[in-house]
Amino acid sequence: MNIQDYVTHPFTKFDKDWGLLTVGVQDDFNSMTISWGGMGTMWYKPMIFLFVRPTRYTFEFLSRHDELTVSFYEDEYRNVLANIFGLKSGRDIDKAKEAGLTQKVLRDGVTYEEASETLVCRKLFIQPLNKNDFPELALQLYQGDKETNAHHLILAEVIRIES
Repeated sequence: MNIQDYVTHPFTKFDKDWGLLTVGVQDDFNSMTISWGGMGTMWYKPMIFLFVRPTRYTFEFLSRHDELTVSFYEDEYRNVLANIFGLKSGRDIDKAKEAGLTQKVLRDGVTYEEASETLVCRKLFIQPLNKNDFPELALQLYQGDKETNAHHLILAEVIRIES
């Protein structure tokens, strides 16, 4: 699919539809459910922006790899997105195996055969967000959180979209 022809619902794609962020390559990758992010243009490139806590196992892969995919699924997969990829750690289990998803190796990343669409991306930028700079409405989401840098912002260029 031509990236310029991609049509989606920008205000529900992450928050309501969810997706899987998969970072890495064939023999070194991890996936997690994401619900915060967006798409747009930056530095004259089609970009995706994501937010990942540094305590997540997938974050470790962001320090080693620039390859990442964001894949979206039909409603029948919502349970595995929530209860396996969203709650369990790849440090402890093979999430794809437990979820019954089939790994699909791409020349520049990893996704799953069951995905209805996959945005294949290259990480360009990562930076911690500092809670001291947050508005009050955002701080309410982090009450009791001891981490100063609640999430990191990841900017990735969308290289192609597969369906």
